[in-house]
Amino acid sequence: MASPMPSGGVVGPSPAVEAVPVESVAALAIKEVETQTGAQLPPHRSHDPTNNLKRSDPFQFGSRFLLEGDDVYEFNAWDHVETNDEYKEHAERQYAKQREHPVSDFEKRRFNTDPAKWWDLFYKNNQANFFKNRKWLQQEFPILTEVTKEDAGPKVVLEIGAGAGNTAFPILANNKNPQLKVHACDYSKIAVDVMRKHEEYDPKYIQADVWDASSDSLPPDLEEGSVDVAILIFIFSALSPGQWAQAVRNVHRVLKPGGMVCFRDYGRGDLAQVRFRKNRYLEENFYLRGDGTRVYFFDQDELADIWRGKKTTTNTSTSEEKTVESQDVDGSEESIADVSELFEIQNLGVDRRMLVNRAEKIKMYRCWLQGRFRKR
Repeated sequence: MASPMPSGGVVGPSPAVEAVPVESVAALAIKEVETQTGAQLPPHRSHDPTNNLKRSDPFQFGSRFLLEGDDVYEFNAWDHVETNDEYKEHAERQYAKQREHPVSDFEKRRFNTDPAKWWDLFYKNNQANFFKNRKWLQQEFPILTEVTKEDAGPKVVLEIGAGAGNTAFPILANNKNPQLKVHACDYSKIAVDVMRKHEEYDPKYIQADVWDASSDSLPPDLEEGSVDVAILIFIFSALSPGQWAQAVRNVHRVLKPGGMVCFRDYGRGDLAQVRFRKNRYLEENFYLRGDGTRVYFFDQDELADIWRGKKTTTNTSTSEEKTVESQDVDGSEESIADVSELFEIQNLGVDRRMLVNRAEKIKMYRCWLQGRFRKR
């Protein structure tokens, strides 16, 4: 799954390069008068190491603040930038147009019936060349540094939606723990095959398997209560709302008591959502990309309720999925909403960033949600 740059304080993957492909349409462009060429620009305050709050707080999401008098085109990204009224009005107009031209019922059935098929096609076309390695993860989630320390002891990390291994292999590259084991799972058989053929694939430290997070089974060779850390980076948004309950239940089952979830995904109002055109709207906040994969854009409170175990869905377009996938392993129809407080929400932040194309004088508003959830 795609992984935009986590924050302005980290040199991470480029959002323009690593975002999962959407329609090739222009971003919302706000052209402004060219700044005077050749003018000397003073060093920016965020370059001062004493002002880099992200070093001590990963959920600071950078400290390059856009203040009155700043030249917006001095840098290519600004942190904590709220969208302006012009953008909000544009977004609402776009959403209205999207609802007027939804995906047809035939296409809904076609793409919802076997979503793994479209990820297989994606990885067949892109192999391991599309996403950059997520070298920023250990700063965003310090627990990933803790489990890789030499004296950490036996630790099990489960990555869900591992893709071509762009999270798993960077973790192993920094690993000093001889007793660490990473289980990297994806429901694309081709993605798993790419991981297994990777030159750094060592079965002693990593096991790649095909697994659907919304199925009624746990990942291969993992038992209930056996995992220390579960990683979900831009994978939850690929599930339909009718699949969330079972996916959260599975994560809860496989984690040890007190086990942690490291989470990052798309937020409501992100540019990728706003620029969808007609015949891509599956249901509210849920879309079909041009390559056949699906994406959902989450609200902060909604996401917290989902992981606490309080969120129920009335999903009409994927009702067949919900009937099967919300079942417990014994076949009962127990909903995740019946289980109280599955996870404690330790952190759940909104990472809002304005990216700037300085050459074209274009502003682009991005929004991601990042969280740490602890199994109760």
